Amino acid sequence: MRKPDSPLWRFGAATMALATALAVVAACGSDADKSDAPAAAGSHSAHAGGSSAPPLPLRAGERFVDLKMAEAYTPAPPEGGGTDEYRCQVIDPGLTKAAFLTGTQFTPENVAIAHHAIVYAVPPGGAAAVREQDAKTPGPGWQCFGGTGVDGADVEGDDEGADPGAAWVDTWAPGATETLLDQDAGFKLEPGSLVILQMHYNLLATDGKPGGSDRSAVRLRLTDGTPQTRELETWSLDAPIDLPCAADGSGPLCDRAASIADVTKRFGPDVGEMADRQVEECNQGGAPKPGDTQTCDHEVEEPVTLFAGFGHMHMLGRALKVELNPGTPKAKVVLDVPQFDFDNQRMVKLPSPVEIGPGDTLRVTCTHDAGLRKRVPQLSKLPPRYVVWGDGTSDEMCIGIMTVSPRKS
Repeated sequence: MRKPDSPLWRFGAATMALATALAVVAACGSDADKSDAPAAAGSHSAHAGGSSAPPLPLRAGERFVDLKMAEAYTPAPPEGGGTDEYRCQVIDPGLTKAAFLTGTQFTPENVAIAHHAIVYAVPPGGAAAVREQDAKTPGPGWQCFGGTGVDGADVEGDDEGADPGAAWVDTWAPGATETLLDQDAGFKLEPGSLVILQMHYNLLATDGKPGGSDRSAVRLRLTDGTPQTRELETWSLDAPIDLPCAADGSGPLCDRAASIADVTKRFGPDVGEMADRQVEECNQGGAPKPGDTQTCDHEVEEPVTLFAGFGHMHMLGRALKVELNPGTPKAKVVLDVPQFDFDNQRMVKLPSPVEIGPGDTLRVTCTHDAGLRKRVPQLSKLPPRYVVWGDGTSDEMCIGIMTVSPRKS
């Protein structure tokens, strides 16, 4: 079983892709019917309004802090080919005292190329490494496939006694608006903390050519908190992707090894090794299990309260589920996305918080459909491939993103 304190669990090194890692959300969208074609089948430039909706009013004790990239950036395909670039930019929120992040609203400037964005909070102990990374890279920000791209800054508190790394606190995806937390739950930000915006720019919509510049912004909702305020964490539950070419598809990339080599070329060895690493950990050392549906069990090692969650896949995603203690009398479905909609990846608030303890198991299950490659315009012009885990829009992921708060045993 996978361990929840591994680097792949606390989503920094797990690459990404997506989604709003904040709890107790004010509103959740419903998934559109995609029995015939996914809602994502339209042009990726037709995102549903980005985050243009106005924020909800401030509550007692809250304040807004508006942040924006220091300068605009024009993405371009990375060396080695591909149609996706991940770019990180650091922003200083100027905190002089501790605060709790209770809401986030990301606003993409150029929705034609903005695939998604992740908001990371970097504690003071990691600030120097982040600024050094920014300074040594020409142009605004730096390339960051998989996490923040800063050594030692991606995993939140893996090593006992070490300064925690960047915490994944929010993600914008198509259809998302403001993510609002309960007033007594938030991500704690210490004085001197920094914010990193990881932008995933998708150039499929522009045929792999530059699609203009982007200078996105994020609004933080902050409060000083109370002794009762609960600190939140983001857990990422992933499962393998081993989706063979459709029955009527063929070509060099329909070979699993060739597809992994291609992902490695585009995103580097950390991402390229992910497929085999997941198989080893999720299949208990067994061989890959090619097919539409994959699962992975994650063993919980610390007591937490689970507040909310959502699923992330790319354009071949059909359904996603997270179960607590499956196959036992205590079995409970904590997240169910029966009809995944790429353009509606919103947080789902649990009807009531769920208490989880050491020894419990969380199982994530994802179903993908290789046949959608011919029906999604952004993918239909690409050659058939054996789909494995990858950061690109043409690759896939399977992630159940859960928002939890640690509690005493």
